[in-house]
Amino acid sequence: MPKIRTVRGIEDRKVVSQEEWLVARKKLLAEEKKFTKLHDKLKRQRHKLPWVKIENEYVFEGPTGKVTLGDLFNGKSQLIVYHFMFGPRWKEGCAHCSFWAEHFDSVNIHIGQRDTAFAVVSRASLTQIESFRKRMGWQFQWVSSFNTHFNFDFNVSFTPEQVESGVLPYNYGKHKMKIDEKEGVSAFYRDKNGDIYHTYSSYERGIDLMNTTYNFLDLTAKGRDENPDNPQDWVRYHDKYKGA
Repeated sequence: MPKIRTVRGIEDRKVVSQEEWLVARKKLLAEEKKFTKLHDKLKRQRHKLPWVKIENEYVFEGPTGKVTLGDLFNGKSQLIVYHFMFGPRWKEGCAHCSFWAEHFDSVNIHIGQRDTAFAVVSRASLTQIESFRKRMGWQFQWVSSFNTHFNFDFNVSFTPEQVESGVLPYNYGKHKMKIDEKEGVSAFYRDKNGDIYHTYSSYERGIDLMNTTYNFLDLTAKGRDENPDNPQDWVRYHDKYKGA
């Protein structure tokens, strides 16, 4: 039986008849259906998590001036915030967060139909953010939290003392690393009285759900085709890829 020559991302594969392929595909389909049902169960559990009331009055810097966390809802009852790695001393936003951000504008019009707003928050100054946003050509709502404790409260920014210690409170644990910013996503609900509640946050691989490119690649034989020792070493700003 012939095989496909091994390349990175693909081990030796048998080349079979359509009938044999169909048997293998149906076997995988049964597993996919199990995963779908499990995923549905996890989503229901996520939706039923208890809430925490936001007591702090966070005030951000936006293109039109000062905006509160409540303002970011834009009249909706739900808000998703992406915590974008872009510190006050950084020259540009994180290349990997930028990879995720490429997908944000396309979903805004649709989630808006489901009573949900979206915003990106970084500790970089508004001047830094607007310059980088212009370069990237993005339109989504992006504000600076430089003058608030928002990023620290959600454990995506870290004080110099924390960074120096080498042990950071991230993803619901303690992690050995020295970096001042990390990525994440948080969800909030605002009731009719204007009270705001934190309903969900996720970090690290939890943000894969927001990356449509990965979902596309996962359909292929080679998948993400990443170096297991250094995933995403291939990622560049979209204006830095060859031929861009």
